[in-house]
Amino acid sequence: MIREKIKYNDTVKSNSREIMKLKKEFPGYFDKDGNFLIDRFTSMLSQEDVDIEREGYELQFLGKSYAKYITSTETTTVLTPDIEHNEKHENKDSENLYIVGDNLDVIKHLLNSYSGKIKCIYIDPPYNTGSDGFVYPDNFKFTKESLSNIIGIEEDEAERILNMAGKSTHSAWMTFMYPRLMLSRDLLSDDGVIFISIDDNEYANLKLICDEIFGEDNFIATIPWRKRTAKSDVPFGTSQDYDLILMVAKSEQTIAHVEGTPRRYYETDDLPGRPWRIHDMKTQRTASERPNSNFTMINPKNGEEFPVDPNAVWRITEKDFDKYYKDNRIVFPGDYDFLRITNPNMRYFKEDDMLKDGELFGRVAFSTNLPSDVGMSKEGTATIQELFGYKAFDNPKPHQLISWLIEAGSDDGDIILDFFSGSATTAHSVMELNANNYNEKGRGNRKYIMVQLPEIIKKNKPAYEAGYRTIDEIGRARIGKTATKIKEETGADIDYGYKLYRLNEPSDKTLDKIVEFDPYETLILDDMTKSFEFGNVPGRDTILATWINMDGYGLVSQTGKIHLHQYEADIIEDSLYIIDPGLATEDVMELIKKIEDGSLNISRIVLYPYSVVFNVVHELKKNIVNLRNNRNINVIERY
Repeated sequence: MIREKIKYNDTVKSNSREIMKLKKEFPGYFDKDGNFLIDRFTSMLSQEDVDIEREGYELQFLGKSYAKYITSTETTTVLTPDIEHNEKHENKDSENLYIVGDNLDVIKHLLNSYSGKIKCIYIDPPYNTGSDGFVYPDNFKFTKESLSNIIGIEEDEAERILNMAGKSTHSAWMTFMYPRLMLSRDLLSDDGVIFISIDDNEYANLKLICDEIFGEDNFIATIPWRKRTAKSDVPFGTSQDYDLILMVAKSEQTIAHVEGTPRRYYETDDLPGRPWRIHDMKTQRTASERPNSNFTMINPKNGEEFPVDPNAVWRITEKDFDKYYKDNRIVFPGDYDFLRITNPNMRYFKEDDMLKDGELFGRVAFSTNLPSDVGMSKEGTATIQELFGYKAFDNPKPHQLISWLIEAGSDDGDIILDFFSGSATTAHSVMELNANNYNEKGRGNRKYIMVQLPEIIKKNKPAYEAGYRTIDEIGRARIGKTATKIKEETGADIDYGYKLYRLNEPSDKTLDKIVEFDPYETLILDDMTKSFEFGNVPGRDTILATWINMDGYGLVSQTGKIHLHQYEADIIEDSLYIIDPGLATEDVMELIKKIEDGSLNISRIVLYPYSVVFNVVHELKKNIVNLRNNRNINVIERY
């Protein structure tokens, strides 16, 4: 589980992530030794008429090579479930997530199960004002010599990068943000969107980073949000009353919209609330091009004739007229009062299948001119004051603003991610949207994933005096208070809970044991699952949660138990996990029996070798290969 990651990190380069993506998508452009065949790739591009140009402008900043390097490394952290919290009634079946830990490592974990599944990301990262105490938080576990060797830079540049720790500079902020945005892009679905709140200090740099990571053509808009009314005592006599929200798409498939606001051209009693497509039904094509559409249209109700324009033809053919009329898709002038005063040369065509006009027909475009009811900072503070009874968090965004953005960037059932969760405004917004959209048909089912560093609260803050010690405690308390309030006010039967996980870093002693373990020579005397005990959570639960997520099952999936002779293993779908010590020969025989008689249908067995003696592992692998029913089962040993 971790040993392979440590070995991988020892060899990873700054461009390793990009190379892996190229190999996955374009394996034919690599030889058997892993060399990239640039000439073959260039030839393919030229065949597809792709212009190959040398760009004279490129984003550069101190620390970029390091930022790309840490993007390529694997995390050696593990995910520990809060069992007591997760087993509570309101949380046990919840599909929401709250993860406490450094968001860079959390994102790397999420990529295993949630890659391409997040529809909307909203983040409010720390602003770098140069005076507000922004500190570059990543730990540099390198000397200048080792960093220079790993990422291929000169030692003086490596030293300057290491010296950024604790500094509030543009380069430090960009080195902090670059890998998080680069990895988060892979979490987005193809039609996904990310909203990033920022102020003027780093807007220009953030825009350049997003252009490089997401592509300039996927930039959607910069949305100005008014955070306050004008102040008088400000530098240069100019009050900066607006923050900015960068809106960036994953791809051209992204469409922003506001639910419940279709554009209505006309409404009638028989079809209330339906959008109408109104245009001249004649198209500027000649009779020779579309002879079947060159006819005189007759109103069956009164016999009134409508000859075709000499310079155009009808949009439908003569043989389709009866079907379109029967389906109530053609409206003649005079059919409704509101049509009698219009241009007599216009024909009115009602289209049930609106996709013929594109997905955006009838939609109100999402506007960067935000409505006044999204609130300002004072509304965000007022909400916190109402929930906690005091100012528990500084400068929270109003949940009305985040609700507006989420509604524009997602649909019911989608997953919303915020990896700078803070006071959990995004979770509040998701619950509010779900409650407002709730009905008996199952709507109101957006899901959230909140990620927050356990940042220490200063002793002079009201939240500290109230007993909170870290920011995540405030965020989780807000979720609980908001859930109670929304449930009391609306009675909506939505998901008010969440599954809670904490990120933990194994000790150096544990890592040494893992790396040095030799299954052929090491006698298993200790319970190696205990090395992953954090708090009151058994180590095997941390290993199981980390593995299940690693295998793509996510962090809200339910596992079951399989009883063997005396041993109990964990199962989810077609994967069996053997983690606890104690597996014996009799258990292996019982497992083989269940597989052969069809009572256990699995395709994978995942082993924690530190818990199983070598001869039992050997028996298991030997018997799996020789199954009587010729089942193909893969045995995976994770060190």
